[in-house]
Amino acid sequence: MTSFDMYLWVGIGCQRGVSQLAIQRAIESVFAEYDLDLATIVGIATLDRKANEPGLIDYCCESGWFLKTYSPERLNSVTVVRWRSLSERESSQLVLTSVGTASVAEAAALCAAQTDILLVPKQKFRLDAESGWVTIAIAQIANVRCVIAKRNAPDR
Repeated sequence: MTSFDMYLWVGIGCQRGVSQLAIQRAIESVFAEYDLDLATIVGIATLDRKANEPGLIDYCCESGWFLKTYSPERLNSVTVVRWRSLSERESSQLVLTSVGTASVAEAAALCAAQTDILLVPKQKFRLDAESGWVTIAIAQIANVRCVIAKRNAPDR
């Protein structure tokens, strides 16, 4: 499959006030680690409470990507099949308590891509000791033909 056959949604969870640079570096780092092409990103998906995060909005605008948000209820309806360790389960429980869903990055990526398979499970990133955490997960769009049709549709 060439990179042009692949369209990806990046799910993001982040601490309030995280910088555009931290988000950019997190995405670049994960894409480099997994040998993925940034040009295949369709958009960023996250929790609806993050819709007004300046760093996230600025990064999406600068990159030309869609920003899609979901309610905690919608994210909770997604089955994320992956538990690695006790600390990850505790971390997910903490997220559930604070924002109303145990999964943000993974569930948002799956929702946006309309699939149930993660291409890249959640990866945590922190630019430095002063910056907030960014969590990235990546899902490939399930129906590539649909995306190609939308991209080739005439402007109205």
